[in-house]
Amino acid sequence: MEKHIVKIVEAYYITHDVKCFKVEKPTNYDFIPGQATEISINLASWEDKLRPFTFTSLRTDDYLEFMIKIYRDHDGVTNKLGSMNAGAELILHDVFGAIRYKERGVFIAAGAGITPFISIFRDLHQQNKLEGNSLLYTNKTSEDVIMDAELSEMLKDNYLNIYTRENIIGYLGRRIDRNFLIDTIADFSQHFYVCGPDSFVKSISRILLELGVSSDTLVVEE
Repeated sequence: MEKHIVKIVEAYYITHDVKCFKVEKPTNYDFIPGQATEISINLASWEDKLRPFTFTSLRTDDYLEFMIKIYRDHDGVTNKLGSMNAGAELILHDVFGAIRYKERGVFIAAGAGITPFISIFRDLHQQNKLEGNSLLYTNKTSEDVIMDAELSEMLKDNYLNIYTRENIIGYLGRRIDRNFLIDTIADFSQHFYVCGPDSFVKSISRILLELGVSSDTLVVEE
């Protein structure tokens, strides 16, 4: 298994429970936008506790970036990461992941499931190839949205926020379900990219397949 010990260069919160980490980039280290790596903390008793996190940086950046949801309700890896700052060390392992861009389509994300799409959108935006893609992004409340301003700037009118526990004028306060997809999407022959909690991905994938989406055009983490 490949291992790289890297220092945290910057660490700061971007929402109330999501922390952005910029870390050193090992020589010749590369990934495809949408992919992830397993990370552990370079401290005694933490080195073997690996957790998967998605790259949110561009391949051309001279650092690697991760946006990690911090779960403070138990003494796990993310809770520990919540207290770590510049100078601390992480261990990067193998790169993996089935989510990658194929063709223009609809991206559907829930919560921290937006992270693989951030790298994809940034890459396409840099190449002026983002036009024609759209994003449906669901969260409990507006405070949970990750990188809202940047997503809005990149995607413009092709970006739709959905809140399940908050009603705000101008935003949709409902869940992404079968009726929502029928009301919102006109073309089910395009590509669909889905990421979020396992139950969300399974539910949305099942509905999309029932609505005529081909398994060849449905991209999810395997």
